[in-house]
Amino acid sequence: MAAKVSLKLKGKSKGSKGSSSSSSSSAPSKFDVLKDWTNWSLKKAKVATHYGFIPLIIIIGMNSDPKPELSQLLTPV
Repeated sequence: MAAKVSLKLKGKSKGSKGSSSSSSSSAPSKFDVLKDWTNWSLKKAKVATHYGFIPLIIIIGMNSDPKPELSQLLTPV
């Protein structure tokens, strides 16, 4: 199983008094958005690779020079 990684923000919470940076507490940083987008795209690529690998091999095999039938590609002999 894959372990989930969580980032904990350091600093003052929203309810604390004093000077606080409005950009860090109100909106996610560019790094967080990039990290989320990268994780999302890698998950989608993993799923596409998982379900697309065997059909890709079958398509490549069907387009080879001695054109085999589908049954010849799927049998182990």
